[in-house]
This record gives sequence, C-alpha cells and structure tokens, in this order.
Amino acid sequence: MIEPWMSADDIAEHLGVTKHTIYGWINDRSMPAHKIGRLWKFKASEVDEWVRTGGAAVVEEDDEK
Repeated sequence: MIEPWMSADDIAEHLGVTKHTIYGWINDRSMPAHKIGRLWKFKASEVDEWVRTGGAAVVEEDDEK
C-alpha cells in the first residue's frame, strides 16, 4: 500500500504539536518535508524516523555563570 501524503495540519495533529511548531522545525531543524507548489507535504514514516533519531529533541543551553 502506498503511504499517503499528509498536510501540515495532519502532521501537527499526528505529533501533537501546533502547525506553527511544524513550520519552525522545517526552517530550524531540517524536518523532512516536501514543498509541492505553495504547500508543504509530509510522509508520516519520514517524520516518525526524524523524531526517533532526535530531530525534534529540545536542546538545552548550559547556563554560564
């Protein structure tokens, strides 16, 4: 079976985050996304692998005092 393309709204719901977060991850963290015309489309399997390998991990900065 062919995996369907997902919209930004769909992938945001899949991950439990906002669409704003998705667009930030595309720009700042190289989230796997494909631009088709003016729309971003996603494959859930690619995004899930990106998350599993730490792509969405929060990087905490060390406080220098």
